Amino acid sequence: MPLLLTKDDVVRVLDMRDCIDVVEKAFAELASGTAVLPLRIGITPPDGISLYMPAYLKQMGALACKVVTVYKNNPTRHNLPTTIGKVLLQDPATGEVTCIMDGGYLTAVRTGAVSGVATKYLARTDKGQVAGILGAGVQAKMQLWAMAIARELSRAYVYDVSADALSAFIREMSAKLGLDIRPADSPARILAEADIVCTASSSSTPLFDGSLVRPGTHINGIGSHSPNARELDTAIIQRSKVVADSLEACLKEAGDIMIPLHEGAISQAHIHAELGEIVLGRKPARANPQEITLFKSNGLAIQDAATAKLVYDRARQSGIGQDVVL
Repeated sequence: MPLLLTKDDVVRVLDMRDCIDVVEKAFAELASGTAVLPLRIGITPPDGISLYMPAYLKQMGALACKVVTVYKNNPTRHNLPTTIGKVLLQDPATGEVTCIMDGGYLTAVRTGAVSGVATKYLARTDKGQVAGILGAGVQAKMQLWAMAIARELSRAYVYDVSADALSAFIREMSAKLGLDIRPADSPARILAEADIVCTASSSSTPLFDGSLVRPGTHINGIGSHSPNARELDTAIIQRSKVVADSLEACLKEAGDIMIPLHEGAISQAHIHAELGEIVLGRKPARANPQEITLFKSNGLAIQDAATAKLVYDRARQSGIGQDVVL
């Protein structure tokens, strides 16, 4: 019978450092050809969108499907969150569902984890670097947590249009990470101070002028994942060594990449590699300290499958959750 895990259960057993490890292995599997990863399937009922994200990691024994819905009227009409997610984990040997778990916190952590992997391979290696975060929501918190694991940071700057969100971010994450976190009054201040920059906003238009990015910067582009939206302008895409989580996803879902392609500003060959190719050493990562590197994340179901398997194993080891008869 399947194990039922609530959000609180997932929070208890899921740690960022461990999640970075399994997500790195998932991308290695994707590049090695031992992962099955269909593109996400979207269905649009009248008031929202429902996304189905299946994946299978053969080496890790992780078979899962995440269901995510986005209904913008949920808070006002139904007193529910805008975004709701659940994950079904299956036994690859039998197909039996072994676990049903909340997907909200899992999604947030696994999205931070992939930036941790990208930062590990693409950012400069010198100690005492400065991180900059554009956005101060839940995902921005996860991004900083992951970057603080991947690199020894001296401080961080965060920018958000909401003063309340900014204050809450600094208060929570300073305590969590023991890191000096300062408010930035503009995206330009982030670019002037940060060695590692993360865009984790809900903006559909570019957040900054890409010509202002300093040589040697690494960027994690996280927030946008639809063809007509982008956080990054054409200039920074042109100036960067671009690494994709998935080439297919970037060409079909990522406005940050699709818009410059349609403009004729770049060709498909401008995408240097997929992250898994970098992890396996099949393609080179950063070439020199002056190079600008950019990781574009769309969010892949292999991240969910790997993380769900980790959560399930840890929950079983700890005796957490409730077995249910269906």
